Order: sequence, then structure tokens, then C-alpha cells
Amino acid sequence: MEGVAKQAKIKGIDLVGTGDFTHPGWLCELKDCLKPASYGIYGYKDVNFILTTEISCIYSQAGKVRKIHIIVFAPDFETAEKINRKLSRIGNLKSDGRPILGLAARELVEIVLSCSERCFVVPAHVWTPWFSLFGANSGFDDINECFGDMTEYIYALETGLSSDPRMNWTLSALDKYVLISNSDAHSPSKLGREANVFDCRMDYAEITGAIKEKDRSRFIETLEFFPGEGKYHYDGHRKCGVSFSPEESKKNRLICPVCGKKVTVGVLHRVSELADRKEGFKPPGAVPFRYVIPLREIIGDCLKIGSESEGVRKVYDAFIQKFGNEFNVLLNVPAEDLLRVHARTAQAVINMREKKVNISPGYDGVYGKIDLEGKKGKEERQMELF
Repeated sequence: MEGVAKQAKIKGIDLVGTGDFTHPGWLCELKDCLKPASYGIYGYKDVNFILTTEISCIYSQAGKVRKIHIIVFAPDFETAEKINRKLSRIGNLKSDGRPILGLAARELVEIVLSCSERCFVVPAHVWTPWFSLFGANSGFDDINECFGDMTEYIYALETGLSSDPRMNWTLSALDKYVLISNSDAHSPSKLGREANVFDCRMDYAEITGAIKEKDRSRFIETLEFFPGEGKYHYDGHRKCGVSFSPEESKKNRLICPVCGKKVTVGVLHRVSELADRKEGFKPPGAVPFRYVIPLREIIGDCLKIGSESEGVRKVYDAFIQKFGNEFNVLLNVPAEDLLRVHARTAQAVINMREKKVNISPGYDGVYGKIDLEGKKGKEERQMELF
């Protein structure tokens, strides 16, 4: 908890999902550390938390194995404990932070809402190939096929790191859903890779209500990865170092030219399969978004060293000490002020804001490689795919 709170303040994040409240050990720590701040919101060292968990549903439906990750929001500890009691009868909640349950996604929604109608359920990273609602390898083509009569209780979809709202806007079937963006952080340093921006009271009902009602006055925008940087954007085969655009993949009949096995079909390909609109369409009332790249990655790209290296840390700390937090540096600080701290990094941040980014797209579990200094290699494609 200490590490999460510390990173949240450095990043400039006001509200963090706890994650993993289904794990008994972590739930005990949450109950020990968190104090009620307002309805459904808890505080720890000036950082606000909302109770969340992620659950992996693996089951068979229509002759196919389905693997769906689901995010669950709970309004209070009493409800979280009710959910845990019911789910513990189905699987072992102690085995992992994200428990694997032999439970259909529809049934999970029913169980969660039976514990409290104030719970909020969101399909996670809906396009990733292996564990998602629309995943090429284990998902569905239609949300109703997955959730059945529980579909009416799904209000939002998490886009994931390898897709952005613009890609999702090419599917008219998704217009009724709000697109949210979470960091999917499995370590404190990854917090804030993506985020949601609200202008409302720090209150569970206010925040979930803004999403459910698609209220643009309260839900302001999302902050997004450049989707090419996500590790499942393109098709490919990691073992053989093969990366394909959807067009290249189709020409090769989805076969890796090195080993002859099927490539992993990525997010861009999967979206194009289900899309019924041309790129560039924006639905009325859609929540806008901006792209961000973690500041450590930007500095590492400029210095040509690892993002966790000592050299990166020194430059990173200089920006944080001067401007307060990472999001302020990435989004708000005027260019001339950034230039006084570290010129190359400042110019890279400016390029990010202006979308002057070259990316060699990620594929089959390999993150994309960014270039913010205009040194585009022959294998890199400028991110104008959508």
C-alpha cells in the first residue's frame, strides 16, 4: 500500500483502484490501511482509493473455450466480502491476485450484482488476443453473446493498452458504452500508463454515475497509450521475431514464415474484422482523449538507456521536483519551462503532445518501440493507422 500511494502522488493521480480485493491477504491489508473518506472512497496518506478487483473467467461456451477478464468495483468492504464469500465457493481466491474461476462472464455479473446493485462491472482490455471480451483467440464477436440477459448491466468497456477510443469508434455496436482507460498496472511504477479524468465529487456514486450516464460534464477525457506501443497491437510471432500488419498477415494466411505456425492475431486486425465504419468517425457524445507516454520511457528514449536506469531517474526526479508530478509535466507545463530542465526530454514531450511519434508496433507480447526524436528506422511506421 505504501508503494502504491507514493507512486500515485508522484504520478499526479488522485484516485487509484485497489486491485485484488478478492485475495484474502490483500483485503486484510486494505482494511487495515484504508480509512473512509467519502461514500465508497477510502484514503491512505492523502491518496484516494476505490475498491476494485480483476477476475479471470475461463469456461466453455458454444463449443469454444472462453477466457474473459472482468473488472469489478465494489462500494464498500461489506460488499467486497460478500462477493468473496460467494466466489470462494467456486474457486481458490488465495492462489493469485487475479483469481481464475470456471465461471461464465454472465454468471459473474449476476453474482456480483446479487451482492449489491451498486457494484460496477467492466470487461477488461476488451481486444487483447487471449483474455478478453473480443479477443481473437477466446472471445466473442458480440457483447450480447457473452453476457446474455446481463448485458444491460454493462455500461463501460476498458480499451486496453493496444487500442484507443478512435479504433473502438469504428464499431457502431459500441456506441452505447463508455470507453474507460486504466493503467492495468501490476507494479506501482506502471500506475498512470492510462487514466480517466473526472470533474466531480470524490464519491463512488458520482464517479460510477458519470460513467453510466455518459455525462461529459463529469467524465472529461481519457489519457491513452499510443496503441502501437501496446504489446498486442500488430499480428506476429514473438519466438520468431515476426511482426505483421493486418494486411501483411492476411497475405501470409496468418502463418509465420519462419516456423510455419499461426501468428497471434493482434488488436488492430481484430478491430478491423468487426468494424462497420471507416476510421475517423467519432460518435456523438463520445468522451475525448489524449495520448501520453510515461515520462521515464520518454527520458530513456532520449538518453538511449533503460527507463529504470540511474541516469533516467536523475532526470525524472529533476522534472518532478520542479513541476510537482508526472501528469503535470506530460500535459500542462509550458514548453519553455520544460526546456530549462532537460532540453531533449522537453522536446520529446512536445513531440508527444503534437503526436509526432514514430512507433515500431508491438506484437505477440512484445511492447512497441517508440521514437520521439524523429529518427525513424526502416522498420518503424508512423502511428497514423487510425
